[in-house]
Amino acid sequence: MANYKLWQRYGIEMEYMIVDRNTLDVLPRADVALGKDKNGEQLSDVEHGPIGLSNELVSHVLEFKCAEPVDSLKHLGKTFHHEIVKANETLKSINAMLLPTAAHPFMDPAVMQLWPYDCLDIYQAYDRIFNCKGHGWANLQSTHINLSFNGDEEFGKLHAAIRALLPLIPAVAASSPFLDSKYCGYLDGRIETYRHNQEKIPSITGKVIPEAVFTYKDYEEQIFNRVKADIAPYDPEHLLNHFFLNSRGAIARFDRGAIEIRLVDIQECPDADIAIAEWEVAVLKGLVEGAFASENEIRALDTDALAKILLATTHSAEKTVISDRDYLKIWGIDASEITAGELVHKITDKVKSKISTHSQELLAKMFRRGTLASTLVKNVGADPDRDDFVYEYGRLAHCLAENRLYGID
Repeated sequence: MANYKLWQRYGIEMEYMIVDRNTLDVLPRADVALGKDKNGEQLSDVEHGPIGLSNELVSHVLEFKCAEPVDSLKHLGKTFHHEIVKANETLKSINAMLLPTAAHPFMDPAVMQLWPYDCLDIYQAYDRIFNCKGHGWANLQSTHINLSFNGDEEFGKLHAAIRALLPLIPAVAASSPFLDSKYCGYLDGRIETYRHNQEKIPSITGKVIPEAVFTYKDYEEQIFNRVKADIAPYDPEHLLNHFFLNSRGAIARFDRGAIEIRLVDIQECPDADIAIAEWEVAVLKGLVEGAFASENEIRALDTDALAKILLATTHSAEKTVISDRDYLKIWGIDASEITAGELVHKITDKVKSKISTHSQELLAKMFRRGTLASTLVKNVGADPDRDDFVYEYGRLAHCLAENRLYGID
């Protein structure tokens, strides 16, 4: 994305689990979907026109991504879905299929298998340092969006806006309420496990909300240099790049002129993911254009306060009551408190003209239904057994296969 200005280019990445079609047990068989080259060597990356497929870290996850940055997100869900259908067809040969949502409800992460091909030395280093046999590494699927910027001025505007947006993301996108065959206590269990997966070296994830830094120089000094210094004793071979190590909820990729938002739980179908991505872009545009507050007010938001709101929305998603007056002020809210869901509605009303008609329609249905996590908790029940999960998550797999929303008649 280097040299593209703000709002000129986007990149989307979507991660799905590979599971047995009948039992929904995870299957470490991304190799089947990725295939082999003409010499019979295993591929780790393939491109099918506008969409690339790849594997990262674990063998039961398949990633779909834009092969090249795109200038619009409109109709991109259909493009992703086309490749998802093809991958599912390939996986039928081993009685497997793709499963959506950000966390498998009954996977034992101890059965995780590292991807044994490209980048194995890097994955082994991560496993040695952090032990990847936990939900925070082996069982968290997300939708990433990359947004282009050019130079410090655009970076500062975009980074400030993203920091303000991040605490609201679980209120829109939470889809991971179950871990270890039970309700995990959080509607966004993925973010909760993500917060802790690198506690051995706290500077890598920070407080998930990035620090209030708005230039390359400040980012280098306050974030990258700390990460590089803290990882050094654990990585004598210098395998781990600071761009990849940085695990905040949004990471600056100065090497490619983009900020990548990593906080979004993946949904039940790509149309839903693209609708949320369009919503993110619309809200960020509103913030940058001054539709809600001044740039100085947005930059002044306290990192600890934002992290506290994020922790609350991680727990309760759209039902979270937000009472931080400084935070509400930047959205133009005069009330002393408001639920995250109500706040999302008010924000969306202000920026919906920046969202495609199709995604507006989907978002309206999703907001009426509630987050995927809330809907799953309601449908699966308080004391689910394995059969309950297999049935309900089987329905989700059908939603993915057909590119339609879950829980909406």
